[in-house]
Amino acid sequence: MHPTRILTALAAFAAATPALAHTGNGAHDLIHGFSHPFAGWDHFAAMLAVGLWAATRAPKQAWHAPAMFLGVLAVGGVGGLVLPGFSAEGIVAGSLFALAALLIVAPFIGNRAGLGLIGLFALAHGHAHGTEALGFLPAYFAGFIAASAALHLIGWKLGSAIFATRTGRFIAALGIGAAGIATVAA
Repeated sequence: MHPTRILTALAAFAAATPALAHTGNGAHDLIHGFSHPFAGWDHFAAMLAVGLWAATRAPKQAWHAPAMFLGVLAVGGVGGLVLPGFSAEGIVAGSLFALAALLIVAPFIGNRAGLGLIGLFALAHGHAHGTEALGFLPAYFAGFIAASAALHLIGWKLGSAIFATRTGRFIAALGIGAAGIATVAA
């Protein structure tokens, strides 16, 4: 499938979802956990952005950001269970702008610096997931981690296709930034 069609389909999906995934209703099983990253622009775009970042790295480094993100996401989820009163929403919303900027400067920034920022965002996104966790926590965590991994893979594949052009990275960054604007406006 052509990258433009993939981007169009992803944009249509994101436009049909609420701006934020955090409704405050609580989530309690594998299905809720898996659907959570798809339930709002903030998580959806951030997960894609991590995959897009992976596509800017050398093949031997491409897996670092998604793997690190998933591990720190789980730690953040536990943090959300322990400290549910702390709101990470500002960091979650801001992460979209920072990830967009990170994509633009990707050729000029080292892997460690990018991973440091991505790790901070993973912690915040995980915390947001954890604050809504109820019920059978292992299934819920497995769901949101699996969905996040799937979105990282989609972002990586998409980035690998569209970054072949000079403007592809900027178009992807604009899309992530637009999701950030929509999140803040909601």
